[in-house]
Amino acid sequence: MNENKTKEDRRIAALRIFFLILAAVLIIIGLLNKEYITVLNKAVRICLECIGIG
Repeated sequence: MNENKTKEDRRIAALRIFFLILAAVLIIIGLLNKEYITVLNKAVRICLECIGIG
């Protein structure tokens, strides 16, 4: 039973590392494509609409 738990722990750790690397790669791709500008523009528009200016 301990051996099964160890295998499962290793699998979960590997999945965590995989998703961490995947997230970092996607963030870098977004930064290189300057997607943060689009996100910022949308956030500003939403805020201005909430205040009633836009």
